[in-house]
Amino acid sequence: MAFDSFDIKSLIRPVIDFPKPGVIFRDITPLFQSPTALRLVMDSFAHRYVEADFTHIGAMDARGFLIGSVLAYQLNKPLVLFRKQGKLPADVLAEGYATEYGEAFLEVHADSLCEGDAVVMFDDLIATGGTLIAAANLIRRMGARVHEAAAIIDLPELGGSQRLEDMGIPTFCLTQFALDDK
Repeated sequence: MAFDSFDIKSLIRPVIDFPKPGVIFRDITPLFQSPTALRLVMDSFAHRYVEADFTHIGAMDARGFLIGSVLAYQLNKPLVLFRKQGKLPADVLAEGYATEYGEAFLEVHADSLCEGDAVVMFDDLIATGGTLIAAANLIRRMGARVHEAAAIIDLPELGGSQRLEDMGIPTFCLTQFALDDK
């Protein structure tokens, strides 16, 4: 089945007023419950990156883990987990960032990457870009570089993709939504 003939947007459930009034949450659970859609999403990413020049997959806590782990397996690349504060057991590097709901910290094991490594970062969506920007800063602090930031969904009105592009980080998303799309 070709990507163009399958509408993944129809399997992304809008949840109105979650986690707070006025927000439309984009729930990818139905997409992951469809074997056809899941295969299509993963195959689309794998096709994009199978011959790309990078060394590691970076996955954002928590929904990015679903994408990153499958692609690390498919592409035979090491997986680097970027976790919420306090979830990793060894020495970590931490980076604070603003979210659309407040402030948070992202952590990664300090020995995850080294100079010369290149990372494709994955998350479920790009909103304000805070999580991916924090991860990019952590990657750079370890001497590595970001090859690209990728997600299933882009919310371009929130400016995250543009913020990443302004940092010299290319972005790739399979689909996008306007903030008021229902």
